[in-house]
Amino acid sequence: MTTRVLLVGESWTTSETHYKGFDQFGSVRFHTGATPLLEAMKDSDFRIDYMTAHDAAEGFPFQIGGLADYDIVILSDIGANTFLLPPDVWLRSKTVPNRLRMLRDWVAQGGNLLMIGGYFSFQGIDGKARWRNTAVEDTLPVTCHPWDDRVEIPEGAQADVVLSDHPVMAGMPAAWPPILGVNEVMVRDGATVVARLPDDQGGHPLLVLGTYGQGRTAAWTSDVGPHWLSPEFCAWQGYQTLWKNLFGWLVAR
Repeated sequence: MTTRVLLVGESWTTSETHYKGFDQFGSVRFHTGATPLLEAMKDSDFRIDYMTAHDAAEGFPFQIGGLADYDIVILSDIGANTFLLPPDVWLRSKTVPNRLRMLRDWVAQGGNLLMIGGYFSFQGIDGKARWRNTAVEDTLPVTCHPWDDRVEIPEGAQADVVLSDHPVMAGMPAAWPPILGVNEVMVRDGATVVARLPDDQGGHPLLVLGTYGQGRTAAWTSDVGPHWLSPEFCAWQGYQTLWKNLFGWLVAR
């Protein structure tokens, strides 16, 4: 049976100015960080529809029925403002449904939500992701700090697996490749911490599982690919296993 997944975010546009003596010119590039996950899941039982961050402003559903075809929604490196300020609100001062509240209702009714870390996940760089005190945060097994929550680990950190016998860890190798950063979060009462950073690197939660209403939720506080996940991590045999297990747990009842 195929599980339908909607991955939202993981894209950005870079504008650069090049200076060559007296002269200058500009260039613009589009980037996506979703490729490692999409490639890993390509031949699996999980069918991922990918919606870029700029498409989500208008393309993400405004009504709960728009998510009816999906078993899992993933929010990855995309801030709350993209959902709160679509063009009708930002440019035309019209009212529209609050999609963060809609997502909360969808989870309460049995949908499954995963937030993956990044510079615009949880509270994010300079606190600009702004997921704290939102309806989406209500559903997560963690809560956000009110400040820039990035924990940069240039020396690399290896995951400390707290629950090696949990189904999400089934078939996972014992040694993990390095992780270069996470978002710092606070674990809710009753949530399950499956993996974290070592004590000497803060002991911050890495993978946390929980429930909300009839749905299941998860927080993976590092990235889905570079830069916080090293290339070695994305090429590692455990990378595909981790996501398959996590997706499988989210939809298991």
